Amino acid sequence: MELAEMQTAADQVAKKLTAPGQALELTQELVLGAELTVFRNRNRSLGELLRASTSHGDRPYVVTDDKTLTFTEHAAQVASLATALRDEFGITRGDRVVIASANSVEWILTFWATVSLGAVAVGFNAWWSPREVKQAIALVTPSLLVADAKRSTALAAHGVPMLSAEQDLPRLTGRPGLAFPETEINEDDPAVVLFTSGTSGRAKGVVHSHRNLLAVVDYHRYNDALGAAFGDPLDPRDKRYLMTLPLFHIASLHNLAVPRLATGSTVVLHRGAFDVDRVLRLVESARVTHWGAVPTMANRLLQHPDLTSYDLSSLRGFALASAPSSPAFKERLRKALPFAEHNLADSYGLTEHSTAATVATPLDLAVAPDSVGRPIVSVQIQVRDPLGTLLPDGTEGEVCLRSPLVMLGYYGDDQATRQAIDPERWLRTGDIGMLRDGRLHLTSRRSDLILRGGENVYPAEVEAVLSEHPGVREVVVLGSPHDDLGQEVAAVVVVEDGVQVEVLQTYCREQLAYFKVPSRWRLTTEPLPRNATGKVIRNQVTP
Repeated sequence: MELAEMQTAADQVAKKLTAPGQALELTQELVLGAELTVFRNRNRSLGELLRASTSHGDRPYVVTDDKTLTFTEHAAQVASLATALRDEFGITRGDRVVIASANSVEWILTFWATVSLGAVAVGFNAWWSPREVKQAIALVTPSLLVADAKRSTALAAHGVPMLSAEQDLPRLTGRPGLAFPETEINEDDPAVVLFTSGTSGRAKGVVHSHRNLLAVVDYHRYNDALGAAFGDPLDPRDKRYLMTLPLFHIASLHNLAVPRLATGSTVVLHRGAFDVDRVLRLVESARVTHWGAVPTMANRLLQHPDLTSYDLSSLRGFALASAPSSPAFKERLRKALPFAEHNLADSYGLTEHSTAATVATPLDLAVAPDSVGRPIVSVQIQVRDPLGTLLPDGTEGEVCLRSPLVMLGYYGDDQATRQAIDPERWLRTGDIGMLRDGRLHLTSRRSDLILRGGENVYPAEVEAVLSEHPGVREVVVLGSPHDDLGQEVAAVVVVEDGVQVEVLQTYCREQLAYFKVPSRWRLTTEPLPRNATGKVIRNQVTP
């Protein structure tokens, strides 16, 4: 079958799956003032989804290298913890509960207990500096902090009640026989706040609703149904998804922990820093079937001296996410990794959109290897000029998205929300691209955004910190190509005489998460090039 015929067949199957009267029927509904495409037969709250998950019984929900948590056990522990949060700590609808921890079963339990009460789970970046933690606490004013031992010291000074993930949660999750607390929750109530690096110099809290996360769930249900229609012999409940990215990212929380509870499949949770051999041992022992990795992780697989020493035959799906990758890199992966040869997919998304906006299937990449694929189900894409005018196919402009996956807004920042989302619920991504034959081709991501190993670094944030140092006159921060990370953070700094790189590095480490600290430096006493309005001409600066 020709590629065009295969695409037509796929489109026809998708249309049948979402037709009137089907379980995955699509319909038009008014959402926050705009008419959007939504699934008709959807859950209305995450608490509703949690209660339904008990039907999966003793199947494994979360597997680590040394423990298994079944759906039954998970439900009992969440009910116990939710009751404690309500009765002992007064957590109720709308309260913010911060989770500051490395990936763990306790992170997931705290999330589900929090949202089941109608409270808001706030995922802190586990690599933040004390300064960044302080800013985020001031923004969200939490009622409770849940932290692991490594983060508890930085949080203890803020005067907010705190629970230890290692010491307190085993007690609070261990009381048997408790029912889930009953809470009235609306679809568009806030459920989660995750942070994205700020263009203006500090992190912004992206607020996702119950509707947003449940739309991600239905997208995954749709993918399972689409796979089954094309002959995938694997029952969705038997699929095992490897989690190697942090839970404070949508890749792990929204697209693994949440939908796996709905579909009865398994999260295989890798704990600790990414280490190729430890991860591959986990793939082998847990029989992982699907893995979504950032290009940096995939690149480290390519550098491994002997992948044949591991049994990776269970892997059926391998996807790239969170950072751009070239067609040449994808081809290297197909040639070197047996599980990527026919299964490699790519995607484009952002925190403000809850999950991927487009996905490039193996078929898409065969036709258009430099694209990031087609819009996923329920997503509309437009490309617009700076005045907001719709542009024709093949013309470059700003990528705009509309769907039930678009965030509610930025926490405590109505102005930024209005700038990002128009009255018709179109999200301005700030990314530049074009549509061609229904597929999105990205030209550049969010102006000056640096994508370092899957982590977003906005130059403005790093520049704001460096400019506060008394020995710095001017500074510009740029992304520089890096073989392993994709990009590294480079700083060009106009300094007072005598200021050394080591001094500035130490200063940045005290103020910023480690991945934001520049690893390339150029110190100078010459002024930076500026245009007539006084702005630095970034493309004339060499790192």
